[in-house]
Amino acid sequence: MYLLYVEQREMIRKIKEAYEDKDLFTRTLDLAAVMPGVKETIAGVKNRRDAALLEYTEKFDRVRLKEIEVTPDEIEAAKESVDENMVRCIEEAATAIRNFHYRQKKRAWLEEFSEGVFLGEKYVPFDVVGAYVPGSYFSSALMCVIPAKIAGVREIVVCTPPRKDGDADPLTLVAANLAGATRICKAGGAQAIAALAFGTETIPRVQKIVGPGNVYVTAAKMAVRAEGVELDFPAGPSEVLIIGDETANPSFIAADMLAQAEHGEKSQAVLLTDSARIAADVEREIVAAAGDESRSQQHWILIGESIDECIEFANEYAPEHLEIVVRAPMEVLKRIKNAGSVFVGDYSPVAAGDYATGANHVLPTAGYAKLFSGLDVDHFMHRITLQWLDKGGLGKIKDVVVRSSKAEGMEKHARSVEKRFLPD
Repeated sequence: MYLLYVEQREMIRKIKEAYEDKDLFTRTLDLAAVMPGVKETIAGVKNRRDAALLEYTEKFDRVRLKEIEVTPDEIEAAKESVDENMVRCIEEAATAIRNFHYRQKKRAWLEEFSEGVFLGEKYVPFDVVGAYVPGSYFSSALMCVIPAKIAGVREIVVCTPPRKDGDADPLTLVAANLAGATRICKAGGAQAIAALAFGTETIPRVQKIVGPGNVYVTAAKMAVRAEGVELDFPAGPSEVLIIGDETANPSFIAADMLAQAEHGEKSQAVLLTDSARIAADVEREIVAAAGDESRSQQHWILIGESIDECIEFANEYAPEHLEIVVRAPMEVLKRIKNAGSVFVGDYSPVAAGDYATGANHVLPTAGYAKLFSGLDVDHFMHRITLQWLDKGGLGKIKDVVVRSSKAEGMEKHARSVEKRFLPD
């Protein structure tokens, strides 16, 4: 854990200069290290399809599968094996996710912008998409499949790694089935991404691949994008950044930072505060709870001169998850430009969003929140603009089109308009 006191302004520059050898601003996965092996796996699946997929599953997952696709009987067996209270939790989460994402769905529109000129847009869902769900992360099945279903995607293929016994995780099967997945396949890692990208005898080729994954999955997603398959967004290790002032609860902050460590040793938890007391209290709570483990975890406590500095730093860092626990949270929220998802107040932990609020937890990491939004309904459709003119409407803009066309040397463009106004 790193406890840093920054007594002067220019926090970002000072942290970068003094700790450039640390990982605070280096949050991407080491894709280059694994890319050669990933590309070999992708080529194998592309060329030998199911045979290669089964071979790599045995090699990497230590499982010899008979069938890749999950059968209806397997789904029913999973339902029977899952505790009814857990099924209720999945159903409640699914309802919340649907309610939130229905609000995102855009509707086609067509309006008369000037007399005789009608403009609009229509939204067309993809035909086939793939969702990667890491083993036992059943909540990600809900987050990936439900928005696709709401968008109107015809076929939603879920790939999830098999367990050692050859079965898929029962909770993932229940969640994916409840969410509306049309096919569920037992495939993980780079080989699953390759199967979705190029298709096999069992797994159809998809137009877009979404969902979180480890370094091999991320590298594979980046590699197949060059082959014409679209992705949700690049990803690195998970992260949370917390802005807290002297009114924040140190125990809550420490708990949220410790929770982030469950995502793996490369995940990061950062506290930005203008209060030395809050910083010390949070540090004490983390050490008391994690002991020696806290030294190996990516916990950062940065003490700045003001909350203004903290906001500036947060926008530069562009976190996957941002918690705001200050006296006037809405004033801080107004100034936030870059974040995957924002959690406001003492009682809005990231865990709530991971499982139950309904907002999507598949979010950009590693600073990509400056460029990308979290997974939503729009990820599963594309937009087409509409233009409908009558003769009067075209006549009003005829001079603009003709003169502009000729000015660019597009005589036939001009002629295509003029022709419509020639005497019969």
